[in-house]
Amino acid sequence: MKKILLALVVIVLGFLAYKFLLGGIGLEVGKTAPDFEATLQDGSPVMLSDYQGDYVLLDFWGSWCAPCRRENPSLVKIYKEFENRKSVKGEGFEIVSIALEKIQGQAEGAIKRDNLYWKNHIISISRIVLLSPLAQKYNVSSVPAKFLINPEGKIMSVNPTIVDLEKILENHLQ
Repeated sequence: MKKILLALVVIVLGFLAYKFLLGGIGLEVGKTAPDFEATLQDGSPVMLSDYQGDYVLLDFWGSWCAPCRRENPSLVKIYKEFENRKSVKGEGFEIVSIALEKIQGQAEGAIKRDNLYWKNHIISISRIVLLSPLAQKYNVSSVPAKFLINPEGKIMSVNPTIVDLEKILENHLQ
């Protein structure tokens, strides 16, 4: 019993040390968002830097994640409201969805059922979804996780609520 308790304490302390020492490095508001290369659902290559000049919402989610799925209708509403708006400098708004999945094919069904009609869908398959390279690059430890990135590639907001996201976009896009 003592060995099990000691092992649990070591695991918890290790996790806390990881989160404290490494968990948020470089991902604070105002820092440059880490660039990445990935493949969109349609097979085309994509880099985060391809969207420089627009406001970008990186949305880490999963088809298996109930809170993510409940939030999807609100994201559709936000996208419908802002997809054609521009700032005074001509900057637009894009959502890049990153589905963290264990099983191929499940995200595609959820994308259809939830009517996530934007084109920017990345599906990352990993036995342990939070160990996906993109999730690790952004230190995602739970989903949903969101990062709003400004046209210069800087993080504007981490995990904004839908209401906060709408207010921010309303202030920047006409």
